[in-house]
Amino acid sequence: MPAATRKARQSSPSMVHLEPNELRAVLKAATAKGAREWAMILLAYKHGLRCSEVCNLRLDDVDLKNGHLVVERLKGSLRTVQAITEHRGEPLLNEVKALRGWLRERQDDGSDYLFTSQKGGRLDRSQFFRLFQAIATDAGLPLGKCHPHALKHTLASHLVTANVNLALVKQQLGHKAIGSTMKYVATSDAQASRATQSALMKLF
Repeated sequence: MPAATRKARQSSPSMVHLEPNELRAVLKAATAKGAREWAMILLAYKHGLRCSEVCNLRLDDVDLKNGHLVVERLKGSLRTVQAITEHRGEPLLNEVKALRGWLRERQDDGSDYLFTSQKGGRLDRSQFFRLFQAIATDAGLPLGKCHPHALKHTLASHLVTANVNLALVKQQLGHKAIGSTMKYVATSDAQASRATQSALMKLF
């Protein structure tokens, strides 16, 4: 196998996800970095967004009055309109506060993109990658989890762990096919047996 191919495979993100305490650490480190960083990372997690999808968000995609976010996904995924939530139990997950904080600071440079760079104009996906990597490192995450695509995997893992209906997980992640969602489901014979016993006890 050519060295370039091996390097590409080694550098591509695997299906790693963050545990709840790791996600909190990342969000806390993001708030210390700035309002933009907190809002970007939080939206990427809550809506299962890729780097480019975060950077492609426009001001018109955000409707704080009605609590809606329009997500134009890439790679043939679904276009979705999702709720922007406050999540009163965990302040770090408060999207409304995060977005309001960033919009107060955001300079009007004529760009209609939600997240802009310090030089003006749309933030590039490579910039978001580097920002997340630095923040994840500050949060003490291992190198293998310092990739922003881990946020999409994290949302999927958290929803599946919470036994959210897979059809709803599929919709939140913007998957067109349920097969894409099933990649996040890992079960054992023991889990299947317990679930079967529990279901039958409710029926009979």
